[in-house]
Amino acid sequence: MKKRVIASPEAPTPIGPYSQAIQAGNLVFLSGQIPIDAQTGDVVMGSVEEQAKLVLENIKHVLVAAGTSLDAVVKTTVFLQNMDDFPRVNEVYATFFTDEPPARSCVEVARLPKGVLVEIEAIALVP
Repeated sequence: MKKRVIASPEAPTPIGPYSQAIQAGNLVFLSGQIPIDAQTGDVVMGSVEEQAKLVLENIKHVLVAAGTSLDAVVKTTVFLQNMDDFPRVNEVYATFFTDEPPARSCVEVARLPKGVLVEIEAIALVP
């Protein structure tokens, strides 16, 4: 089975030696997204809600480039700098995954890249 690199100009370019996503068979594995504005390359250091919204928008753009959508996401992992932000991130998350949300893990971590408050990675089906 060959792998295919997925890249979207609507999502930020990776900040290291990794791909936005890799498709293997009918699965696409998205690298963790942080709140970077794809147009400017700047980290958005607003509230955790603003950051979560931008992260999920970036995920949506990568999924579209892979030929799939948020509806096809089967698993996410949410990394939070502070677990006290969980309820606020949940509110934003619920607006993106409204019906049959994916399986999910959520963990608090000591630090995230660029000092952001939230990072999310995903796995989705590709039709």
